[in-house]
Amino acid sequence: MKLRLAMIGGGQGAFIGAIHRMAAALDGLYELTAGAFSSDAEKSRATGQLLGLPAGRVYASYQELFEQEQQRPEAERVQVVAIVTPNHLHFEPARQALESGFHVILDKPMTFSLAEAKQLEQVAAGSCKKLCLTHTYSGYPMVKEARQLVAAGTFGAIRKVYVEYPQGWLSAFEEGSDNKQAAWRTDPARSGVAGAMGDIGTHAFNLLEYVTGLQVERLCADINTVVPGRRLDDDGAVLLKLSGGASGVLVATQVAAGEENNVRIRAYGDRGGFDWQQVDANTLLVRWPDRPAEIRRTGTGYVGSFAQHNARTPAGHPEGYLEAFANLYRNFALTLQAEMTGQQAPPEALDYPSLAEGIRGMAFIENVIASGHSDQKWTDFAV
Repeated sequence: MKLRLAMIGGGQGAFIGAIHRMAAALDGLYELTAGAFSSDAEKSRATGQLLGLPAGRVYASYQELFEQEQQRPEAERVQVVAIVTPNHLHFEPARQALESGFHVILDKPMTFSLAEAKQLEQVAAGSCKKLCLTHTYSGYPMVKEARQLVAAGTFGAIRKVYVEYPQGWLSAFEEGSDNKQAAWRTDPARSGVAGAMGDIGTHAFNLLEYVTGLQVERLCADINTVVPGRRLDDDGAVLLKLSGGASGVLVATQVAAGEENNVRIRAYGDRGGFDWQQVDANTLLVRWPDRPAEIRRTGTGYVGSFAQHNARTPAGHPEGYLEAFANLYRNFALTLQAEMTGQQAPPEALDYPSLAEGIRGMAFIENVIASGHSDQKWTDFAV
């Protein structure tokens, strides 16, 4: 049973929309049925035509999409709405989608502000519909392996965590050229109060809390705008105090010229530690104080159930970003299908980011920017 999917945003020239469509298609669990792909009706129509959708299921606005789809028979109506717009256009489409009876897959960060995130949580609770937030890196099998090992106490009590996300694509004033992605990500009216910390810092933050199971309780941030003329931060580092007494360091920068997207996390407990990085995503390096390091690999029979569930190919066949993204779509679909058939989804399928992670992410953005502007050394993490 394929889930009928609609998309808001993601028209021609939009990077993340194509990623969402590939992720949704990978396991054959969704069928792209409708869309409002642009605020420009003609561009939306052209994108729908390119994707092979019937003209009657391509809409000029998301409001029209919800209104028209609600009027269709239940057997034809879309069931899930993917929202792949810039940050300032997350809340209202998501709110209306939930209130109109549709499940939501939403690009991160969840909303434009923490206040909106909390309001969206209330809307979701009242709608009885589910929401999946696309924190891609939590979809990697070896990230899930690290999480399962930490939860099992394999490394003992976590003491230290390092997480970093270096990029170099904004090391020049790209928003001054015809670069659509740079333009909205560096615009406070569309991105929000944060630049790099909202765009990639939230990924690093989510990865830290997801893998370790710890929560940030206090932080001390150094936030920078390096490129002249830029209106939002493009670089930063944050010292963290975590629940359970652990400490951490988070680095996110978009001005590391020559860097690509090698997000990385290392954590150390009193019995051992691990190291994972996207450049070698199939590998989890596990370190011990009294014996040689281990190399754990995706697709092998010795990894845990969560890593096995989220791998598609035998060991040695690389799986990457698209597969990690698709794991979020697949787990969300399996959860919805189980609910529709009156079954209980297994824990491995229920493992996808949702509203709680979205609220924590928005709190991270606002707390880290406030700390960066404050003269106070340490500030409490307020949610």
